[in-house]
Amino acid sequence: MEKSQNSNFVSDLRRIFWPIEWHENKKFLPMAAMMFCILFDYSVLRSIKDGLVVTSIGPEAISFLKTYVVLPLAVVMMVVYAKLCNVMSQQKVFYTVTAFFTIFLTVFAFLLYPYPDLVHPNHETIERLALEYPNFKWFIRICGQWSFAIFYAMSELYGSMMLSLLFWQFANQITKTGEAKRFYSMFGLLGNFALPITAVAITYTLSTSVDMSSEDAKVMAEGQNFINLISLTIFSNIIVMFLYRWINRNVLTDPLLYDAGEKGGAKKKKAKLSLGDSFKMIFTSKYLGLLVTLVLAYGISINLVEGVWKAKLKELYPTKEAYTMFMGTFQAYQGVAAIIFMLVGSNILRRVTWATAAIFTPLMIFITGIAFFSFLIFDQTVGLYFAAFFGTGPMALAAIIGTAQNVLSKATKYSLFDSTKEMAYIPLDDEMKSKGKAAVDVIGGRFGKSGGGIIQSTFFMLLPAYTFADSEATLFFASVFFVIVILWLFAVKGLSKEYQAKIAENEGK
Repeated sequence: MEKSQNSNFVSDLRRIFWPIEWHENKKFLPMAAMMFCILFDYSVLRSIKDGLVVTSIGPEAISFLKTYVVLPLAVVMMVVYAKLCNVMSQQKVFYTVTAFFTIFLTVFAFLLYPYPDLVHPNHETIERLALEYPNFKWFIRICGQWSFAIFYAMSELYGSMMLSLLFWQFANQITKTGEAKRFYSMFGLLGNFALPITAVAITYTLSTSVDMSSEDAKVMAEGQNFINLISLTIFSNIIVMFLYRWINRNVLTDPLLYDAGEKGGAKKKKAKLSLGDSFKMIFTSKYLGLLVTLVLAYGISINLVEGVWKAKLKELYPTKEAYTMFMGTFQAYQGVAAIIFMLVGSNILRRVTWATAAIFTPLMIFITGIAFFSFLIFDQTVGLYFAAFFGTGPMALAAIIGTAQNVLSKATKYSLFDSTKEMAYIPLDDEMKSKGKAAVDVIGGRFGKSGGGIIQSTFFMLLPAYTFADSEATLFFASVFFVIVILWLFAVKGLSKEYQAKIAENEGK
């Protein structure tokens, strides 16, 4: 009897920490490995892109890149993707998109990056033009380092295309509804372990000792370290294609693991709306209007803080090697925090109301954001006091506070914001669930990430003499940040009332 109880306890414990059945590992493990490889690539590329752009062009350039390069390219890629889906099978689309990113990374690593003097315009000419046309100086400087700008955009799009689109589309296609409840949370937990591994890979690759008497030889050796790091992402991308092929050949042919007739639980085809239809739907529905306000507020607020934070990091880590290594470490912090917050967040969701869970993210961003901006604005008074108290310099402490703000904000977003946002669709009718979500995704997805960039880039175009280093610019962005988050808090309160009313309405039927 006691032996049976112990066996049941061990079995229950196993289901808590590893809810995957033994025969399902054949499907789950290669899918988890795919997500791990994609997240590893995305984390490495995000670290490198910031290191190249911030140190070679300037932190202000990120706002322009997000608005005028990443956003248009994202639209182009989605149009091309839609065309590919019309003329190719899903498998061929997956291989085509993955191969495209692999080829681009190969071209950048072995042709564009090693020979900047050959592919970029003359630096003196670029700076002369920037002085002649100060309102457009960031556009000019971006053109002067165009290969880094394209690398930045492709690195941003890699996550959207490879993870958000291809991986999850494939997972939704081959995963049954019963499996998804156990698989998807584990994908997130295991996949986020790629972020600490990213930090190890970046630190090991870029910290390789370079003992050269010649400065030119030292630069060449440091450049080779970056080529080696990008080569890791190329190799990892090839592994993704191999795993995808293996799953199609060995898992999707196993009737125990995949039923082509069921198609992942007979999920309905996702509604697709044009930009005009999306705006129309948002403006005619208070519920959806409040929901898209949440998405836009998150994107704008987090980007307003990130721009200033990355400018401070450049002062602390002026070389692309040091900056990239720090960003790798930041990815590790973010991965560990995301794992912890996912575990805690799932318990919070079960124990509190929707409004309480939904308000965690804006409160976290508000408190940490105000702390960060306050430290910068009062750096000569309060900043010096706290720096002396902690035994460090004001610049280093600003970087630490900014890092903590980003880590905590994004971890809260992944664990609570995303969950409560998806929960908000549940009480809607079927048409609003599909078309409403499509409308929010179009407006929020396209303008959320670039919202902060639009504000910052417009400021620097109208006032070209300012940079992130100026206290006046910091004060302006802090004021906009404050207004945006306050609107976010009111939107949560308003949506909570609408949400509860919809639930009561459904229960009364």
